[in-house]
Amino acid sequence: MDFLKMDTWTCVYMIVAFQLSGSFAYDGAPWCAPVKVKHGHVSCQTPRGERNKNVLGTRCKIRCKTGYEMHGSSEILCMASKQWSGNYACREVRCPKLAMPSNGGYKCSDGSYFNSRCQFFCSPGYTLRGDLSATCQSSRTWSGGNSVCVDVDPPVIKCPNIKDKTAEPGKLTAKVTWDTPEGKDTADGILTDVILKGKASGSHFPEGNHKLSYTVFDRAENKATCRFNVRVRVRRCTPLSVPDNGWMKCDSAGDNYGATCEFRCLGGYELRGSAARVCQFNMEWSGLETSCAPMNINVGVRSAAALLDQFYEKRRILIISAPSAANHYYRFQMTNLQPAQCGLDLRHVTVIELVGVFPAQIGRIRHRLIPPALALQLRLLLQLSQNSFNMVLLDKQGVDKQRYTFPITAAEIFTTIDTFPLRAEEVTLQTEAGQSC
Repeated sequence: MDFLKMDTWTCVYMIVAFQLSGSFAYDGAPWCAPVKVKHGHVSCQTPRGERNKNVLGTRCKIRCKTGYEMHGSSEILCMASKQWSGNYACREVRCPKLAMPSNGGYKCSDGSYFNSRCQFFCSPGYTLRGDLSATCQSSRTWSGGNSVCVDVDPPVIKCPNIKDKTAEPGKLTAKVTWDTPEGKDTADGILTDVILKGKASGSHFPEGNHKLSYTVFDRAENKATCRFNVRVRVRRCTPLSVPDNGWMKCDSAGDNYGATCEFRCLGGYELRGSAARVCQFNMEWSGLETSCAPMNINVGVRSAAALLDQFYEKRRILIISAPSAANHYYRFQMTNLQPAQCGLDLRHVTVIELVGVFPAQIGRIRHRLIPPALALQLRLLLQLSQNSFNMVLLDKQGVDKQRYTFPITAAEIFTTIDTFPLRAEEVTLQTEAGQSC
């Protein structure tokens, strides 16, 4: 027999048979310890079909239950030394350690052993993506485990609640301030700076409703936005109207709280009521309603000074004095001024005529006659000769601005008046009011 061609188990079996046939008699009695396998199954074959499965020469095959794996020999032989030819054990399958998801974890029913079920969870503010659980399989692999915790929840930000603001006196805006809100992240707490859309705190906001918003991002680019309104109100009075034959000039918006409106009348008209009115907090105008009434010149006064005082700061006066109505200088001057009445009114000029020689002299302001005694007082006060043609131009303060001893054209008079200091302001007001000839 060629022993070199025999396998190991055949050789072992022949050796045992040789021992059985040579040194002692074999009676089929138990020889090796009974084979007991926890978590496994044993299948034994005796040499002659003996009832006992642990007689000398018995060959046993060991199989582990599902979830268990063999450690040692899966096939053993009862040897003459009363020992089995190898060690054996079925040990529970163990999977490799699961990877811990960032910002989360897992909890297992039986560690990493077979059939252990591990459930994944995430830290507050994070949401699980992937497998909810993983189970250790008999193949020593997990049934799942591709799980991650992601930050999908947006941060939280609360905008300020701002009460309505009222514009300050004389202004159409209000300064509005608030505290910049701080965002809160439900995950790692790391946020970008808040981004404001709209005017910054401490700005002056005009009248109306202004929409603003704050936006903040977390590290996962989740965005949170809150919105709020800034409402500015302007307390307003009922708009005033420009009086007939007058001007009105208002500052600010002209009808807002604190606005002031000033009034002036055209030449030949007197201001009635208040020269200036202010829009008050209660949205009512101060003072009395303003109007411009025609000047009522009282020619019944006793002195020339009292007569002239009625024109103070209201009208300029052009006084023409002549010895008679037949005086050719006088006739020429009046003929030249008649078509220029609009230009005279535009420049606030009243013409006073003094004609004749005392006691037959007479005065006239348009169609109103001046008594002879009052006419004489005017000539004496202004040093006008009653024997020759004289003409004097007084400004609104009663100052003697120009004297003439011969007639001049209306254009020359207008040129002289237009150089007076107050005239530039009058032109501006007249332009705004649309007053022209």
